[in-house]
Amino acid sequence: MKSDIEIAQSVQMRPILKIAEAAHIDEKYIEYYGKYKAKVDLSFLENSTKKDGKLVLVTAINPTPAGEGKTTTTIGLADGLKKIGKKVTVALREPSLGPVFGVKGGAAGGGYAQVVPMEDINLHFTGDFHAVGAANNLLAAMVDNHIYQGNALNIDPKKITWKRCVDMNDRQLRCVVDGLGGSINGVPREDGFDITVASEIMAVLCLSSSMADLKKRLSSIIVGYTYNGEAVTTGQLKAAGAMAALLKDALKPNLVQTLEGTPAFVHGGPFANIAHGCNSVLATKMAMKTADYAITEAGFGGDLGAEKFLDIKCRKAGLKPSAVVIVATVRALKYHGGANLLDLNNEDTSALEKGLPNLLRHVYNIKNIYKLPSVVAINRFPTDSDREISLIIKKCKELGVNAVLSTVWAEGGQGGINLANEVVKLCEQENDFSFAYDENDNIVKKLEDLTHNIYGGRGVVFTKEALSQIENLEKLGFNNTPVCVAKTQYSFSDDMTKLGAPKDFDITVRSVKISAGAGFVVALTGNIMTMPGLPKQPAAEKIDVDDKTGKIKGLF
Repeated sequence: MKSDIEIAQSVQMRPILKIAEAAHIDEKYIEYYGKYKAKVDLSFLENSTKKDGKLVLVTAINPTPAGEGKTTTTIGLADGLKKIGKKVTVALREPSLGPVFGVKGGAAGGGYAQVVPMEDINLHFTGDFHAVGAANNLLAAMVDNHIYQGNALNIDPKKITWKRCVDMNDRQLRCVVDGLGGSINGVPREDGFDITVASEIMAVLCLSSSMADLKKRLSSIIVGYTYNGEAVTTGQLKAAGAMAALLKDALKPNLVQTLEGTPAFVHGGPFANIAHGCNSVLATKMAMKTADYAITEAGFGGDLGAEKFLDIKCRKAGLKPSAVVIVATVRALKYHGGANLLDLNNEDTSALEKGLPNLLRHVYNIKNIYKLPSVVAINRFPTDSDREISLIIKKCKELGVNAVLSTVWAEGGQGGINLANEVVKLCEQENDFSFAYDENDNIVKKLEDLTHNIYGGRGVVFTKEALSQIENLEKLGFNNTPVCVAKTQYSFSDDMTKLGAPKDFDITVRSVKISAGAGFVVALTGNIMTMPGLPKQPAAEKIDVDDKTGKIKGLF
């Protein structure tokens, strides 16, 4: 069996101009990054008169080590729509180097449903992440330099909230002390690093609608507080202009293609467990302007990526989805039902029945909380039995939602035709899209509503520190902003060991912070980290470059 990278390298890509032509993007808007990658100038959106296409979100059950294949399904669905004669464009996130060299892997799909060039996309791509990291760290340097040069803004070094970042899993950098070695090296203080995708700059980039909006958001970022408790912003430090200069090209969406030549925008990459987990607003809007169907995804399960896509991105960008696809596998559902990872190839309808509530809660949320038409995509494995498949279809039908088999990993677009036909039918339905909470409610009420409505939990427990932070944020005027919950992706709860669809649990909010530029309040729950670590055997150990051909190998 060929690996993902061997499949990707065996396909002859089309020149990127041909992909742009297929998407009706004139060459004057194209900025080439080699033969098979390009950026699209923002003026394309300003000048386009085409009616927006239908927006379809792909989400999934809570992830497991068994795998779900959400990105693969997203790409395969798009290729399936193309197979049935529909004009379609994909909009995906860029992968972070942390997971690529760590444990999760890349974000370019798999099998015969991939975006290419997959090696470039999974590595440096067009340099967007480097630009985000540079802008983030420029701001950090200007904060410390301001204090060193006299501290005219009266910043309290113990109340600096802005961290440095690097796009790599490096637990050693979570907590550091810097400025050591004497006064010439700055003011000694406790500091730390986030992974680049957790930087507020990444969220700002992905939620900005224009260069002017980007600069406004950058200026609003709060980096810390004065000795008197007043917020200090990027605007006060006069850093926003230089940061925007670093992000000028990164703001432009990247155009690539699927293995079957379907246009694909791959742009931005905030994690869904610690940020809002969606590709950029600009890429999504470009996808909608270039096709009748724009297929996008949101990170991890419906309780994280989909919730934030719907409650944050759609609310702020004025987007209204036409349909939602919820991806599941028999294997993953059996794992949620308590089956051992080594036994997932064996038929086990008992474990499947115990794990199914995880899928059904996601289905219920999309249908009854967000009031959107949906379909379950069963990403089929050869070991799945007909009885197991029938059980999933039956349980979904009881909720009034169809379940469709998808074989896009093995068959590409051909394996996504049935799913594509179902999505087309759903997109013709009117829907009463609504949100999971009222933006005008206070922070506590919004978090309680999310816990009740989406997670299925009992309530929210706030630490004293979190309550004090909420009180301070409300005094600063951030009461009526969306909330972005940082929690484990493996469970509806904040405890990664509670699989399936747990009930009667409380979510513990240990701290709350404001991402003023992004426009949301972040609530950190459980033991969630904004800087992951590498596993015992990182994927980096298997990646290499062929001495003669220069081809990368071992990259999935």
